[in-house]
Amino acid sequence: MPLLEVEDLRIIDCDTHLNEAPDLWTSRAPAKYKERVPHIETVNGQPTWIVDGAELGFARAAGVVNRDGQRVANWESKGKGLDWIHPAAYDNTERIKLMDESGVYAQVLFPNVIGLGGQTVNRIIKDPELRRACVEIYNDAHVERFEESDGRLIGMALMPAWDVAACVKEAQRVAALGLRGINMTVDPSDLGSPDLGSRVWDPLWEVCADRGLPVHFHIGSSNSNMDFHLHGYWPSIHPHVQPAIGTTMLFINSAKLLINATLSGMFDRFPTLQMVLAESGIGYIPFMLDAMDWELLENAPEQYAEMTKKPSEYFRSNFYATFWFESNQGDLQHLVDKIGDDRILFETDFPHPTCLYPAPLDAMADRMNSLRPESRRRIMGENAAKLYRL
Repeated sequence: MPLLEVEDLRIIDCDTHLNEAPDLWTSRAPAKYKERVPHIETVNGQPTWIVDGAELGFARAAGVVNRDGQRVANWESKGKGLDWIHPAAYDNTERIKLMDESGVYAQVLFPNVIGLGGQTVNRIIKDPELRRACVEIYNDAHVERFEESDGRLIGMALMPAWDVAACVKEAQRVAALGLRGINMTVDPSDLGSPDLGSRVWDPLWEVCADRGLPVHFHIGSSNSNMDFHLHGYWPSIHPHVQPAIGTTMLFINSAKLLINATLSGMFDRFPTLQMVLAESGIGYIPFMLDAMDWELLENAPEQYAEMTKKPSEYFRSNFYATFWFESNQGDLQHLVDKIGDDRILFETDFPHPTCLYPAPLDAMADRMNSLRPESRRRIMGENAAKLYRL
């Protein structure tokens, strides 16, 4: 197996998942919320996440790497509980240990049971005060994790996306506590808020731009996205193939965010605002950038003229995208150059079905070693170090 040629570089993994620990909320909640925040109860013989009397769902493993470090097919992990999954999937100390074994310096962390953009807990909890408390407790746990790991575990703060003013307040709070980014649902309209193109969100973009908080949009980060994922395949397809179709189709939603955010004009108002398309891949980006230029000029020439630059040019000033399994079946450097090697981040997606476990750097070696040294270093760590101020 070839070695990845990145000597003296801190490798930074910009998309992983940390299963919520059973006591994440109960150990931190004030007394009045102790019995209402998310916790695990046995329901019909199954460990189940409960919040304020409502079921969030089975307390599942949410990954394909078992306790003994063996990777299995996605269908083999179905129905497995937290006692089955690798301890690095939920334990901070074990995560650092696995990172050291894998040659990874730091990891960016996204949620599981509460929704990839926090949308599940936001939808199920009816009491807005309890909902906000659960979001704040989750974010406080990330602050502790970041501090205790000396900045190696970089959790993205959830936003109370049902309330724009609450999002602004929470972004200010987590920035003051030292967190390095926020995790936003791509469809706040699912929760009763205006869509992200509305100017009512400008105060949030202003805070994020001024405080250096990149805004992250993970695939599957809204109820609408997940409905698309769960119903996008034909019922006649083999059950083991259906998740492959659904997950592949999730990537389409990253293009949706890229196009809408760019053409909304928000980056002319907030030129330093940074957005991250997490677990998105990069191969679709050049076509979408070309398509935006063509279609906007074709359909809305007046609005095209009002933009300060071509739609395609905003990617290199305002977006990052993550890269892991793609080979491009050809000249990877050509693809990287079309996107910009300063706009691509490395990820492993541990412990999810598409992850690079058990040897992420070995898995990337052939592709990364085909790049120019400066491109390789930027993608594998330097871009992330700059973005997250490490």
